[in-house]
Amino acid sequence: MIFLSLAVFAFFFPQLTTRTPLQQQLDAIAADAKGTVSFDCSLPGTPLSCDLYRRGKPPMQSVFKLPAVITALHLVETGRFSLDQPIRFLPSDRILPTTYSPLQDKYPAADVDVPLRELLRLAVSYSDNAAADTVLRIIGGPGELTKYMNSLGVKGFHQEDSEAALHRNVAAQYKNWFQPESAVYLLRKLADRSPLNKEHTATLFTWMKDSPTGMHRIKGLLFPQTVVFHKTGTSGVHNGLAHATNDIGLITMPDGRLLALAVFVTDSRADEATREAVIARIAKAIYDAALKQHK
Repeated sequence: MIFLSLAVFAFFFPQLTTRTPLQQQLDAIAADAKGTVSFDCSLPGTPLSCDLYRRGKPPMQSVFKLPAVITALHLVETGRFSLDQPIRFLPSDRILPTTYSPLQDKYPAADVDVPLRELLRLAVSYSDNAAADTVLRIIGGPGELTKYMNSLGVKGFHQEDSEAALHRNVAAQYKNWFQPESAVYLLRKLADRSPLNKEHTATLFTWMKDSPTGMHRIKGLLFPQTVVFHKTGTSGVHNGLAHATNDIGLITMPDGRLLALAVFVTDSRADEATREAVIARIAKAIYDAALKQHK
């Protein structure tokens, strides 16, 4: 009966059971966020215990743009689209009265054709909201995006709404979630057995590497010495609560292997600099542990 009780306790409260030294270090870093921090990581050939609430369901915000662009590139490979194909940026694709969107800033009235390649680059590299919603529309909407992710074995991904819906309703973001474990699984697929061909995988990695967003997150304590391919996600702050400060990505190790990492900071009362520093410190601690274990 005692053993059964301990097993039940461990099942329902895994974060309270015995933690490795690395996990304890990461837990201490996460506490500075004054919210819920969930993360997971993976590096082939190196046994890393680096997870916390890895099957939680944190709101992903703009992290969804990476799966959306992967889905669009898959449809290019099936012949549904071509990268140079003009896609109509419709007035209904705009997010009004305002949003972060270099595309919308350039074409405030919309009603213009934009090459698909540019829409994808803006969405995944610059986190352009209007470009992402245009991509989401042409791939068939949130349901089709979730369906394709599930077909890849990414089961802990759920998308219900567009960026426009999130701008109208703060609560809607909690319906769009990504389990850290599943985010790492998707990153590992890209790194190890990409669902895309070599050309499109390389193009996607270039967009992710060149992204100017989140310079103080996963990249914070690693860049520029270390190459990072990543996608961020960020919510607004309401009544002192930052709903989502996220970053998922692949970190290049000195021997060329790619360390997959997903960090989601949810419902945090810390300031932006602290939230981003938590992600950067988690990334650096895991990177250092991977180096040490490999040696």
